[in-house]
Amino acid sequence: MAIINKIRFTPRIWFFLGSAGCVFLLSMGAYFQFAQGLEPCPLCISQRIAIFLTGLVFLTAGMQNPSRSGINRYAIVGALTALGGASISTRHIWIQHLPPDKVPECSPALEYMLQNFPLIDTLKLMLSGTGDCAKVDWTMLGLNMPAWTLLAFLMLATLSLVQIWNHD
Repeated sequence: MAIINKIRFTPRIWFFLGSAGCVFLLSMGAYFQFAQGLEPCPLCISQRIAIFLTGLVFLTAGMQNPSRSGINRYAIVGALTALGGASISTRHIWIQHLPPDKVPECSPALEYMLQNFPLIDTLKLMLSGTGDCAKVDWTMLGLNMPAWTLLAFLMLATLSLVQIWNHD
């Protein structure tokens, strides 16, 4: 018990752990895409971007080791990026639960959209979801990938906000 009392998880360590969690999540996305052959839909890609941005905030906070006011700012920005990702995951779950006749139409591949559509139209499609997003490719313990990603985003947002009260 004495050694546990000596280990102190400062905000800097928690931010580094959060960034490591984001690396893990991105690695799992790459595994499912490249090893398992599951092509990500536009909402999956949007969630990956949100994970990357959250991880970048956490990594920057850990590397900078800011003062108390800086920790508070990083905690708020980290929570906002994670909650933005959570909103994308929520939309993805909602689309997957729509009746088949209410599912949006499928769209062209992202590469095609980036080359031929205005960027704002591509971003709208990425964030609103398409018919590709309604397909459930994988589940674990009764939850699909967007549901697990939503849980991860909520945990990252909580980890981030808790740093406001985690005093050195």
